[in-house]
Amino acid sequence: MIYRINWLKISLFNLLIVSLLGILMRYKIAFEFPLLDQKHVQLAHSNFAFAAWISQTLFVFIINSFRETWLRINQKRYDLILFLNLISAYSLLISFITSGYSIVSIILSIGNLLISCIMAIFLLVDLQKLNSRTNHATIWYKSGLWFLLLSAFGYLGLVYIVASKTFTANGYLGTSFFYLHFQYNGWFFFACAGLFISYLQSKLPDFTFNSLIYKLVVISCVPAYFLSTLWAKLPVWLFWTVVIAASLQVLAWLLFLLDLKKLLRSNKNIFSPLLQSLYVFVAIALSIKFLLQLASTFPEVSKLAFGFRPIVVAYLHLMLLAFVTVFVLSQYISNKIVIPNNRISWSIYLFLCGVFLNEVVLMIQGIASFSYISVPYANESLFIISILIFIGLGFFISSIKWKKSGFGNVIL
Repeated sequence: MIYRINWLKISLFNLLIVSLLGILMRYKIAFEFPLLDQKHVQLAHSNFAFAAWISQTLFVFIINSFRETWLRINQKRYDLILFLNLISAYSLLISFITSGYSIVSIILSIGNLLISCIMAIFLLVDLQKLNSRTNHATIWYKSGLWFLLLSAFGYLGLVYIVASKTFTANGYLGTSFFYLHFQYNGWFFFACAGLFISYLQSKLPDFTFNSLIYKLVVISCVPAYFLSTLWAKLPVWLFWTVVIAASLQVLAWLLFLLDLKKLLRSNKNIFSPLLQSLYVFVAIALSIKFLLQLASTFPEVSKLAFGFRPIVVAYLHLMLLAFVTVFVLSQYISNKIVIPNNRISWSIYLFLCGVFLNEVVLMIQGIASFSYISVPYANESLFIISILIFIGLGFFISSIKWKKSGFGNVIL
């Protein structure tokens, strides 16, 4: 049994649902919509985005790494796990919207977590069959999957707090940030890095990656979790460990950009104009992310960042929308699943414009909140911007002419 393009078609449809939920949340904030609970919609939005859009799609692209060794893996097994992940994601969507954190949604959450962990374990086993010396992306995939498994402990801790009603502010925030950190700074980041390196290697067979960059990032990932807990009173030694971790990540990012700059000087046609725009957007988002992390080690900045919700929301959107979502969309183009045309290009630029404006308004809100100033029409603007993002995605999806051969028709 082979994986077909339908998996990635469904993923794009799931992204549209995520965008619709974003519109609904923004509408409820700016106006009124009493039929649905805002917290319930928020939970549905975040959980569905993680399970049905980001993880599901990253799984498919990573599985494609085995395309040269099909006879050595169980393809039907992956098909079944992807199907179960999709069903559990939709069940979570309905459950969270209708009842929020209930016994049903908690059971479904644990089930979805178990499915993701099973997928991670099978992928880790099968990745051993790929030669890491010739496939430089393998080690990044493995690290991302290990961090996915590690993030599960945070989610289980969060479920326990909610189920047992043993709520404390520090316990809730600590477990939430543990899960989130190892999802987007671990699983999502390393998987995306692996996909990018895989693309470079496909274009340049002699491409070699600087292993120092990987070592710096992977070593600093675990202590970097405590960047999310700077609101707590950390021991001095742990605080300085966090500072070092944030500094190492900035250093790794600078080394990567310098290496990429040298590579592009001698290979100017690696990226198409549209793909180049997407990667520049992602690079800017990541640059801001790493610099913000380092800046947050200053106590004054940390207190401001964690004390105002718009700043936290802006950072999460920076990671999950400006970085991960934009990068994953780029994979549709880099793998030639989607062949760009004028309409696709304009729809992508419209989407990027919406993402950029979303970050700008959120940051203005956050900065204004430092002085407890309310920005006029900010919520209404965010509602309009969320519609702009949805329109961009809608035009992109409706403009795709799915290929009938190669990766475009049969992924695996």
